Amino acid sequence: MISSAIEALYIFNQHNDSILEHVYRSRPASARTVLPLYLAHAVPRHSVIYLPDTNPQTTLFSLVHPNLLFLVPASSDTEPLFVLEFLHRLVDVLEDFLGAPLLASKIEGNYDVVAQLLGEMCDAGSVCNTEPNALRDVVDVPRWVDKLLGGVGLPGSSPALLPSGGLRPPLGNPAASGPAIPWRRANVRYTSNELYVDIVETLSVTLAPSGRPLAAFANGSIAFTSKISGVPDLLLTLSVPGGKQAVEKVFELPVFHPCVRLARWREKPGEMSFVPPDGKFMLAGYEVNLLPSTNLTSRTIKNLNLPATIEVLTSLGSTGSDFEVRLLISSLFTTSSSASSSLSRTGPTSRGSGKPTPFFGGGGSSSAPLLQDVVITIPMPDAVRNITDLRASRGEAQFTPVDNIVEWRISTKAASTAGSATLRCTVVGPLSEDDEEDMGTGFRFDAANGEYDEKEDVYQSSDAEPALPVITKEQQQQKDARKVHMNASLMPSSASASFSVKGWLASGIKVESLNLDLRKSRGLGEGVKPVKGVKYLTVSKKGLETRC
Repeated sequence: MISSAIEALYIFNQHNDSILEHVYRSRPASARTVLPLYLAHAVPRHSVIYLPDTNPQTTLFSLVHPNLLFLVPASSDTEPLFVLEFLHRLVDVLEDFLGAPLLASKIEGNYDVVAQLLGEMCDAGSVCNTEPNALRDVVDVPRWVDKLLGGVGLPGSSPALLPSGGLRPPLGNPAASGPAIPWRRANVRYTSNELYVDIVETLSVTLAPSGRPLAAFANGSIAFTSKISGVPDLLLTLSVPGGKQAVEKVFELPVFHPCVRLARWREKPGEMSFVPPDGKFMLAGYEVNLLPSTNLTSRTIKNLNLPATIEVLTSLGSTGSDFEVRLLISSLFTTSSSASSSLSRTGPTSRGSGKPTPFFGGGGSSSAPLLQDVVITIPMPDAVRNITDLRASRGEAQFTPVDNIVEWRISTKAASTAGSATLRCTVVGPLSEDDEEDMGTGFRFDAANGEYDEKEDVYQSSDAEPALPVITKEQQQQKDARKVHMNASLMPSSASASFSVKGWLASGIKVESLNLDLRKSRGLGEGVKPVKGVKYLTVSKKGLETRC
């Protein structure tokens, strides 16, 4: 039987020193036991590792956060996604309470808060509460006044700081204030009410040597920021190319925050009705297949409408030692398209406010998307000794021998002009017999003995110049043919592009409207007209790859 329980949690800092050990149930393997066994595995380590040499035999779940390592041992069969999702929720909650970025010093300096969070999130191994807003109602976070008074030996909860009567206010009756919403704090108040929607998509596109797309996906996330008083009831409407009938096809694998009413989405795809948590949270996630799944012949690069594409030409030159990378930038993502459109952009409007919703984020809008931070990465074979004569028509390129990659960086200004940009490089491989004959230095390296064979008659200066061998045209052609054959194995097999585009989504998804239902909302106050904003961002982290 598969268990759904957390047995223990171990947290280590960047030096692999244990900073927290919390055991929930049973007798799992200790942190001192599992850490060396985890580090013994080669990098990159899997998030789920089986340790048969422990007693009892343990399955180790891990999450690597910047400068922190989270480990959860399990002595029985446990659902892996359950434990890994708990670790991700734990990191989000710790960042919400302690502040981002999450550091070991913050955990060590707030053990009282961390202990309360671990007890509330998981009770005797059973995960029960992972919503930050609900945890804020039950976890006592010391204020700066409490820390100051505690430092001088005085009680933090001074009667002068409490309400009149010197007693803490009793807990209210949940039935009197309506049904409790686990993901939203009670009595939320803001002087300025704001609602922001951020849609971010990550590209994953693979192109064949001919330029035909083999696979193209966009993984999207809808982040929502709610800073509004009371208990608002919102309706977010999304539109896709092809109308409402195409919404279900575009959103193939949607996931939603628990606040989203699934019945409304099933009844009317594209409409999300929800009561938002307070602050910033992940409203939904999805995956979009950018290629038509039925007609394979219609899979062309033009259908994807990408901001940039890559072409790689190999084995160029007389000896086949050159290769060229061409970057083709679409005219829809340059400053020329931005200049032709209006500078002021408006987003979805509220039916009750009558005011336009501004796009925010700077540089790029839905009507004038802007290509930024272009980096072309070209991995090279291990046999390549060096890359010489890097000639880039735009930007700068460099070769890193340690990682055996060529990085071509193009600034936003350089990428603001449509057209093509080229990078041509010359590959230097291992020395061949022809290269050693051409060098003629008087030294030869004996690999068997590990010594240099110094020819004294060649090394010492002489008045008579040695006669150079005469090479015929046919011999030269044969020599070049051998070099072309050898250099063919030194050519790159792929090239990938990283970039970001503000104001554009590869899937074509857009926010049609964001409305506040005044009939269902409670505690908003009179005349509340929240400020709304929408931002679109597409990111490629080596996600656009061209095979050679």
